[in-house]
Amino acid sequence: MAELLFWPALLLYGEAAVGYLGEARRPGALGRAATWGVRLGWLAQTALLAVQAARRDGFPWGTWAGSLDLFVWLVVSAYLIWGCRRPYRLLGLAVMPLAAVLLVVARAGGGMATGEASHYSNLFLVLHVGLVLAAFAGFTLAAALSALYVWQERRLKVRPASVLRLRAPALATLDALALRTVAWSLPALTLGIAVGAARLVSSHDRVDALVAVTALTWVVWAAYLLLRWRAGWSGRRAAYLALAGFLLVIVVRLALPASHFS
Repeated sequence: MAELLFWPALLLYGEAAVGYLGEARRPGALGRAATWGVRLGWLAQTALLAVQAARRDGFPWGTWAGSLDLFVWLVVSAYLIWGCRRPYRLLGLAVMPLAAVLLVVARAGGGMATGEASHYSNLFLVLHVGLVLAAFAGFTLAAALSALYVWQERRLKVRPASVLRLRAPALATLDALALRTVAWSLPALTLGIAVGAARLVSSHDRVDALVAVTALTWVVWAAYLLLRWRAGWSGRRAAYLALAGFLLVIVVRLALPASHFS
C-alpha cells in the first residue's frame, strides 16, 4: 500500500517542479497546475505516512530513510502555508525539485517500509526526531526564501522585460519572512537538541559526527538571528548566511552515516 501511494506523491511533486519552471518562463496555466500538483502530492504523501503509522505500533520514522521521508512531508507542509499563493509560486522552484529528489532518496534507503522496532522510546523519537526535523524544514524554507531574494534582487538590477510580467514578492517581504521562519525554527531545534543531549548523557553514549554537525548547525542559525537582531544584518548578507546554514542541514540529513539511527 505504501508503494502505491509513493508513486502518485513523487509524480505530483515532479509535475509541480516542472510546472513551476514553466511558470518562470510563462506565467499562467503551468503555475496553477503546479500548485495543484503540490496539494495533491502532499495529500498522497500524507496518506502514505498514515499507512506507515497504522502498520506499526510506535514511531515509524526512526530510521534514517524514514526520517527523510517525514522531513520531505514537513518541508512541503511548511511551503503550503503560503507558498502556493501566486506571488510565491517561484518559491516552488527551490522547494519542489528538492522534495522530489529527497523522496526518491528516502525510498531508495527503505523509507517506505516501517522497519524494525527502535530501541529508543516513542516519546524520545517524537520529541527529538520530530522537533529537529520540523526545525530543519523551517530552515529549508528560509533558505528557499533567501535564494528567491538573491534571484529577485539581481533580476531587479538587470530590469529585463519580464520584471512586470512575472510577479514575485517584494524584497523586504522575502527578507522578513525568512527571518520570521528562522525565529520559529531555532527554538524547535534547541528543544530537539536538548532532548537528545539529555539522553546522550543518561546513556553515556559518545558524541558522533551527526551530533557535532547538528550542534554546528544550531550555532550558524543562532548567529543568523543574532546578527540580524543585534548587528542589523539584512538583505543579501543575511540571505547568503541562510544559504550557508542550509548546506549544513543537507550535510546532517544526507552526508553523514545512518548509524546514528541504528
